[in-house]
Amino acid sequence: MLDDAVAAVLAAYPTIHTALRRRLEQQRSRGTRLSPQLAQLLEQLDPVRPLAVGELAARMRVTPATISLQLTRLARLRLVTRTRDESDGRRVQLRLTEAGVRLRGQRSLLDPERVRGALARLSTADQDVVAAGVRLLARVARSVSSPDMSSTPSSQRNRES
Repeated sequence: MLDDAVAAVLAAYPTIHTALRRRLEQQRSRGTRLSPQLAQLLEQLDPVRPLAVGELAARMRVTPATISLQLTRLARLRLVTRTRDESDGRRVQLRLTEAGVRLRGQRSLLDPERVRGALARLSTADQDVVAAGVRLLARVARSVSSPDMSSTPSSQRNRES
C-alpha cells in the first residue's frame, strides 16, 4: 500500500509541476528582493497559525540567534510579525503579514492562477480533499528532515505503544 502511494506521488508531481508552474516571464517580475534563506523562512510561516521562533529554528536547522537576525530583516520589510505568546511570555510567535503572503505567492514555483484554474475543474468536495492531502503531505514532509524524527514510521510506533 505504501509503495502504491509513493508511486502515485512520484508519478503525479512532475505533471503537476509542469502544468502549473510559473512561466519564465512571470518569474522575472519580482518586487522585493530576498535572499534564498529569507525566502525559505517565508515558506515556513503562516498568516493565521503562529510558529514559535525555536520551532522555526529547528525546522531550518539553524540556531535561534540566526533566525532572530533574519526575522529582524523580514520584520523591517513588514513581511513578518513577532508577538509574545499569551500563555508563555518568553516565547515569540511568528506570523506572516498580508505583504508576506503576497510576496510568498509571487515567489511560488507554481502559478496561483493555474492552480486556481485546475482546482476550479473539481467539485468542492474534491477541492477539499486535494487541499487536505497536500497540507498533510507538506506537514509530514517537514518532519521527515527534522533532527528529532525517528526513522521508525509513525504507524509502527503507534503499534509499539
